[in-house]
Amino acid sequence: MVLNGVNLNMLGRRDPAVYGTVTLSQLETQIYGWASELNMSVRCSQTNAEGEFVDMIHEACEEIGDSGLIVNPGAWTHYSYAIRDALEIFPRRIVEVHLSDLDAREEWRRHSVIADVVSHRISGRGPDGYREALQYLNEGSG
Repeated sequence: MVLNGVNLNMLGRRDPAVYGTVTLSQLETQIYGWASELNMSVRCSQTNAEGEFVDMIHEACEEIGDSGLIVNPGAWTHYSYAIRDALEIFPRRIVEVHLSDLDAREEWRRHSVIADVVSHRISGRGPDGYREALQYLNEGSG
């Protein structure tokens, strides 16, 4: 399961110098293609509602089986302890992905409240970060 958070529906229009020109729809198409190449099944979801994001994590806890979770909470990464607590419950590996390089951005973006509950973090690789996350989860499923 791939969960994208706040403002990621604005990809392609939001500061292309930072986030690139790919739209969320194009990104999801790439993710489905990469998953297919790895013989994985994937479902992508996006929301701008923090409570809904938490609900999607809870749903993943029930449905995911032996698979992992890929999350890009967007700005919630930096302050949402509700999302952090929901991720802490998740029983499998979690990969935190960010399109931009958080360490090269504003000081407040350099802190992740979820960093200590994820298995792996990928930042600054653009859409390819999601491919790397799928590969990471696929390597651990064997």
